[in-house]
Amino acid sequence: MDYKDYYKILGVAKEARPDEIKKAYRKLAVKFHPDKNPGDKGAEERFKEISEAYDVLSDPEKRRKYDALGENWRNFQGSDRAGHQYSTPGEQQYHYEFGGDPSGFFDQSGFSDFFESFFGKGGGNRRAGFASDFDFANPGSDLAGELLLTLQEAYDGTKRIVDINGEKIRVSIKPGAYDGLQLKVKGKGEQRATGGRSGNLYLTVRVQEHEVFRRDGDDLYMELSVDLFTALLGGKQEIITLSGKVQLAVPEGTQNGKMLRLVGKGMPVYRKPGQFGDLYVKINVVLPTFLSSEQKEMVRRLKEMLKPQFA
Repeated sequence: MDYKDYYKILGVAKEARPDEIKKAYRKLAVKFHPDKNPGDKGAEERFKEISEAYDVLSDPEKRRKYDALGENWRNFQGSDRAGHQYSTPGEQQYHYEFGGDPSGFFDQSGFSDFFESFFGKGGGNRRAGFASDFDFANPGSDLAGELLLTLQEAYDGTKRIVDINGEKIRVSIKPGAYDGLQLKVKGKGEQRATGGRSGNLYLTVRVQEHEVFRRDGDDLYMELSVDLFTALLGGKQEIITLSGKVQLAVPEGTQNGKMLRLVGKGMPVYRKPGQFGDLYVKINVVLPTFLSSEQKEMVRRLKEMLKPQFA
C-alpha cells in the first residue's frame, strides 16, 4: 500500500498536540461525512482517509511507530488496542470499538467496506461499545418541545420536570425568561440504535399573556384608573406589581393618558442578575357619569374660576 502522509491529510503539523489533531479530525469528519454528502464517492473516500489518519495519529503507540518507521510502520508484529494479534506485513490494521455488525453500516453506499477494513472480513461478531470519534459526526436525533410559563413564573424563574421516554429530567428556567427562548439540554435527545452519543433536547419557552401587564422586552406596561380629584390634586395610589405592592405617586394635574414610570419594576434581564426593566403605568382619569343639579352648579362655578387657565 502506498505511503500516506497522515499529518497532511488532517492538515496539521507533525508536532501537533493530541487536542489539535482531534479538533482537525472533527472539523473534517463533519464536512466529509457520507450522511452530509449522499452519493458523493469523493467525499466518502476522503472521509475514509481522514478516519484512517486519525485512527493512527490519535493512538500514541501507532503514532510513535508511524513517526519512526514512515511507510514501513505497518510491517511489524504486535497487537491492536483490543489485544488481537496481527503480523501480516503491509496489511492495515485498525481497532474501533462499536456495537453491532459492521456490515450493517451504510449498506447501500458500500461504506461497510470501510469498517471491514478495521475488523477483517467476517469480523462482524466482535462486540463492544462504539467509542470512536466517528460518533461525533453521527449523533442521535434531536428532540424538541415547549414549556408553558405564566408571566409570574417568567419573572421569578421556575423549574419543570420533563418526561423523556420514562426519564424524568429537571429543567431550570432563570428569571427573565421570554417567549421564544430556546433551552438546550445536552445529550437528552434520541440515541442511535447502533450506539454512540445521543442528540440534544431543545425546549422553547412560551409565556402566557397576563391580564394586567403587557410585556415589551424587559419593560412592562399597565393601565391604572384614578378618580378626577386624585388627578387634579395628586395623591398616592397602591398598585400590585410582579414583585409585590407599591405606592404610586400621582402628581397633581395629571392628564388622562399620561404615562408614569417606575424604574426597576419591570422584568428581570435574562442571565443578568440584578438588572431589571421598568414598569410604565398609563393613567386613565375616571369622570363621574351622573351629577345632581347642585353638583352641576358647582362644576359650572369651578369652570368659571378655572376659565383663565384654558384661555
